Amino acid sequence: MLLGCCSDTHDNLALARGAIETFESAGVDAIVHCGDVVAPFTAAAFDVGIEFHAVRGNNDGEWALDGTIDGFGTYHGESAHLTVDGVDVAVYHGTSEQLVDALVDCGDYDYVVRGHTHERTHEKRGGTVHLNPGGLPFAGADDAYHVATVDTDSGDVTFHEIEP
Repeated sequence: MLLGCCSDTHDNLALARGAIETFESAGVDAIVHCGDVVAPFTAAAFDVGIEFHAVRGNNDGEWALDGTIDGFGTYHGESAHLTVDGVDVAVYHGTSEQLVDALVDCGDYDYVVRGHTHERTHEKRGGTVHLNPGGLPFAGADDAYHVATVDTDSGDVTFHEIEP
């Protein structure tokens, strides 16, 4: 299965649409958003007929966000445990590094996908891949917006830069 992972779109509709176009071109089977979509109008852009999952980020304060996402996908709240093709994936925004480390180190997940820091991360600890696709660029973080695709069969992780 090919999984598209993104995070921290922060209502930048051009980058959200760029992420979607990248996922469609890659032929992903599902999209996971690790939080900080922010508003329903940005969430609605992900209604493209691809299985969609999202968790809450620390800037997701719009009351209608969960209802908008549940209209076409699944809004999991604070975190999610997904099983795709026998692969266990934890999804969490990443606000607490202590919780991220606990998820990665507990050994229950093949992948822990998170956001929040706006910095791309791809590391393997034990049998778990810790993945952060990145977020909107700002000083001290990534210099461009990226998303990631994960091939759950081969384990390949590919980062894709999204042009504004």
